[in-house]
Amino acid sequence: MTLVSALDAEAIRFIAEARRATLTTSDPEGRPRLVPICYVAAERLDEHGRLVLHTPLDEKPKRVTDPHDLARVRDLLVLPEATILVDRWDEDWTRLGWVRLRGIAELLEPQPHERAEHAAAVAALRRKYPQYREQRIEARPILRITCGEAVAWGDLAPLPRARPRARTAG
Repeated sequence: MTLVSALDAEAIRFIAEARRATLTTSDPEGRPRLVPICYVAAERLDEHGRLVLHTPLDEKPKRVTDPHDLARVRDLLVLPEATILVDRWDEDWTRLGWVRLRGIAELLEPQPHERAEHAAAVAALRRKYPQYREQRIEARPILRITCGEAVAWGDLAPLPRARPRARTAG
């Protein structure tokens, strides 16, 4: 297992296939604020070769009703720097791996000038997470995180898919 500081195809695939990550922002006192997120990676790197992630401000129950009032959004409007940790835990420690991404977050509104990117993110989120097919995420903001720095460690290779267990007659 080795530490690398660039995103290669294996690291990008690891990020794209992971089901969740942890987003870290800085609160007004400079303390880290962490929240688990669902996200998708954009299909292509941006014009500067950077990975872009989209994470919805979805309809799961929250303390506030307006997504603009979420603590992570308030944090990012003051200091748009974000860190994302995508990790894999396994009892077999040879399978451990993580990628830490640092980037700049922006609020992507479902407005005409941002509609194409927002719609593409919504479609990708619904493909990855069937739960979003029942939510109106098309009407809610999405965080776009443009990742400028990455560090990866461990085994980022895809795990073999579990084979279905044979049913036995009982």
